[in-house]
Amino acid sequence: MRPDVRRWLHHRTFTAETWQAPELLAAKRTRGSTVSVVLPALDEERTVGAIVATIREALVEHCPLVDEVVVVDSGSGDRTAEVAAAAGARVVHVESVLPGQGSRPGKGEALWKSLHATSGELLVFVDADLVDFDPRFVVGLLGPLLTDPTVGYVKALYDRPLTTTDGIVPSGGGRVTELVARPLLNAFWPELAGFVQPLSGEYAGRRELLEQVPFVSGYGVELGLLVDLVALAGLDALAQVDLGTRQHTHQADAALGRMAGQILQTALARWPGAGRPESELLQFLRTADGLEGVSWDVGVVERPPMRAVRAADRRPGTWA
Repeated sequence: MRPDVRRWLHHRTFTAETWQAPELLAAKRTRGSTVSVVLPALDEERTVGAIVATIREALVEHCPLVDEVVVVDSGSGDRTAEVAAAAGARVVHVESVLPGQGSRPGKGEALWKSLHATSGELLVFVDADLVDFDPRFVVGLLGPLLTDPTVGYVKALYDRPLTTTDGIVPSGGGRVTELVARPLLNAFWPELAGFVQPLSGEYAGRRELLEQVPFVSGYGVELGLLVDLVALAGLDALAQVDLGTRQHTHQADAALGRMAGQILQTALARWPGAGRPESELLQFLRTADGLEGVSWDVGVVERPPMRAVRAADRRPGTWA
């Protein structure tokens, strides 16, 4: 293991149990900080309501560590928006935010637009498909940010049980992480090799940093943020927190292949000299007539740093 990675693991890896909500509330008030929790959501009516209700009960009403809970709906075809609103979230539809910028498909677009739709100095991002959500996820991610001003971005790490036809495999999740993201980071950004879950959907950061980096529109957003933030702020500004176990829905291998394609696109775009990668991913289905090739566009769109968007928006006649 590289000495810098070993040192970072010892210095910047924490456990969620290190902090309790009341002590972080005191730190938040001392610093005058504000906190926004954002859930990007697409067709998550089954789980989003319970997550929102849990956050509101534990961290808004009982211990006001969180100032706003915002669900950014990416055009759900189910009752995601209604369920989230009924549970107490402020629901924002992605098309309504910065309409002059248009709208792109993908999770990263919802996260990028959430910077414009929220007001917190600290932002916590939580996937909307989690099962048995625990409010310590939010507490753990906020811990380093509220107790150490040199930390600017915090990633979650956890065990990911994989549900199969034979039952639950305790740590079988994270297939794209192990097959694509980790090899890429180890090969091209080895200083980031210490991140246990580089693609985790739960993370938190300071607005000051997040508004200075681009957001990839699709599934490459997590890898892109890691690479861009370490370049901007340095490795010691990044940390990770062990949240225990995370349970969520799992996708089929074909869907994971498309996700991997977007992650690869994101990585190659950040590696000088790699050139512009091909954006088509060909996958195969077996049908009654034999094999059928299906092409997918896994190209990603870079959204510019929000700070640049705000500056341009203040200029007359721009992005009307």
